[in-house]
Amino acid sequence: MANLINTESIAKSYGDRELLRGVSLGIDTGDRIGVVGLNGCGKTTLLEILAGVEPPDSGRVSWARDLRLAVVTQRTDLTSGARVGDAVLAGYTADHEWAADPRVRSIVHGLGIDTLGFDTDVSTLSGGERRRVALAAELVRELDVIVLDEPTNHLDIEGVNWLAEHLLARRVALIVVTHDRWFLDTVCSRTWEVVDLSVEQYEGGYADWVYARAERARIAKATEDKRRNLARKELAWLHRGAKARTSKPKYRVEAAEALIADVPQPRDTVELHAFARRRLGKTVVELEDVTLHAGSVPILDSVTWRIGPGERIGIVGVNGSGKTTLLRLIGGEVEPDEGTRVQGKTVRLAQLVQELEDLPGERRVLEAVEDVARRVSLGKQEFTASQLAERFGFGSSRQWTRVRDLSGGERRRLQLARLLMSEPNVLLLDEPTNDLDIDTLQQLEDVLDSWPGTLVVVSHDRYLVERACDSVYALPGDGTVTHLPGGIDEYLARRGRHVAPGHKDTGGAGRKETTGSAAQEAAATQQRPATADRPSAAEQRAARKELAKLERRLDTLAGRERELHEELAGAATDPDRLMELDTELKSVRQEKDEVENRWMATAEQVE
Repeated sequence: MANLINTESIAKSYGDRELLRGVSLGIDTGDRIGVVGLNGCGKTTLLEILAGVEPPDSGRVSWARDLRLAVVTQRTDLTSGARVGDAVLAGYTADHEWAADPRVRSIVHGLGIDTLGFDTDVSTLSGGERRRVALAAELVRELDVIVLDEPTNHLDIEGVNWLAEHLLARRVALIVVTHDRWFLDTVCSRTWEVVDLSVEQYEGGYADWVYARAERARIAKATEDKRRNLARKELAWLHRGAKARTSKPKYRVEAAEALIADVPQPRDTVELHAFARRRLGKTVVELEDVTLHAGSVPILDSVTWRIGPGERIGIVGVNGSGKTTLLRLIGGEVEPDEGTRVQGKTVRLAQLVQELEDLPGERRVLEAVEDVARRVSLGKQEFTASQLAERFGFGSSRQWTRVRDLSGGERRRLQLARLLMSEPNVLLLDEPTNDLDIDTLQQLEDVLDSWPGTLVVVSHDRYLVERACDSVYALPGDGTVTHLPGGIDEYLARRGRHVAPGHKDTGGAGRKETTGSAAQEAAATQQRPATADRPSAAEQRAARKELAKLERRLDTLAGRERELHEELAGAATDPDRLMELDTELKSVRQEKDEVENRWMATAEQVE
């Protein structure tokens, strides 16, 4: 493997704040490196030094000759007055040139550039849309190294999934800073942790890093008890998760697993539900025959949805589908166009919005938390204001910092601490992972594990939704709320197959009534007697087996379709090979359409 970027003993400071000291690193062809660490530890600075955007104070950085490098950081800007098409497709002189390239077409569609409009002035776009345009402009190029800083922040779950698949398919080196743990685990083969002015290197993605960090703490006994216990709990979650998440255990997994032998489930769901019912009663928030629009966009159309005590719900959907508006409706901030919203008498509701709230700038961190309350009970645990502030990353010295001097990530953490100090029993979180580092996310999840209330989360962070929520619902864009028993995997599968919005499939899309409990729905389904119009239980079992078989075939065909696109791109100078590949591609697409039709017909038999 060729060495692409090399650093030798680099150091960097800003004023009297030292970020990096004596850091030596190497990046080779094919490396996919995830960079993690606390907010403010120097992750972005490291990326900018590697990319040549910022020079180090001392040390040396060298790049391979004629290195083709793309950089998309949080400082990336676009030329004012330029069109979206000019910014993204600057290297193409005619539309047919990029339209003939399946890789470029995939980028334009996958990042939603086509929906923004090629003639749109970039100065009229939102910050998130500008970041997507900047990302697309770099990805369309032929590259050796891609440097990305928080690329998933402005993408929905489907966009994050597309970006992961795109980066895995490209044979380029990747250095990425992200707090999206699913993205780290899926894409990265190495992990760098920026800590204590240096960079610790690990093999594998997020799961391997968690194992390695816990093992290092066990051997060296240098990590405080709080972090070690958090690592143990996180390991237990990873160990019980789908396919044990870690790909190749390199750091004495047997020893690491000994740490989690006596760790219970992350949360006792039965106990929390019972506690929540005592605090909330039977009624939490009920939407009865509700219709809701955001401008001319329909969000709900005659939907009935009952959210019960102790439920932990994740809401997903593409950007612009109305997730935030739905959350505001649940919270009582907006009124439905039609229908009624009922809220239980004992409900104490708190909502975390995406925008940073106005905080008392002259107050110190601890004072700002104590302004809400001095003590709080979260389930069986009781915290002082100082203890909860520490859980969210404010050490004893940092608690006396004035709020006006906090960074954006620190303000977000303070916002969360103040929210929990109000001791709500219904918590609505809108993109809670924005500006939070991985350690703080672990602390938030640990607090939520023992929090006995109703939780509704809107997030593009797949790991958080799977970790903190018990059920997932989607806004498919047809005015319904769709329960997804298979979680985010089911959501992505549906989106990938382009299931018609009103089509009745295994998750209940198109239903006008959505209850708050998946278990109640399943029990009700089992109690329904078979009739002449409804398939028998045996027929439904056979249909489910057929669905699974068809889904596997669809995955195979989709994979072959991607391979053919890549082979077509590589056979541009061989007309005979092009014709052969094009014929096979048409055959694959035809079979894929047939299998999709069979899947939809079979799904009609499954309730």
